[in-house]
Order: sequence, then C-alpha cells, then structure tokens
Amino acid sequence: MSSENRAAPLYCPYCGEEDLRPNEAGHGAWECRACTRVFSVKFTGLLSRSVTR
Repeated sequence: MSSENRAAPLYCPYCGEEDLRPNEAGHGAWECRACTRVFSVKFTGLLSRSVTR
C-alpha cells in the first residue's frame, strides 16, 4: 500500500484549522500554516480485543 492511498488529516489537532501541507520532516509529517506546528500521523496497530455480539 502506498502513501497515496492513505487518508490525509482534515484539520490540525492543535488549533483545528484546515490549512495543512505535507512536511519534509518525514513520512506522515504535516505542517499547519495557521499555528506553525509540525505533527506526524502514524498508524500503530489494532487492539487485540475480541468482538462480542
């Protein structure tokens, strides 16, 4: 799976603005033009809970 198939964040987790751009810091890094913060998004894994119905 390439990074082109992954969803981009819709808003900044710090200020809530939507003016986000990829950052050169690394894979999954985004910069917010409104609050000038750089953050990264990383999928860690799934929980190992059993599903009960």
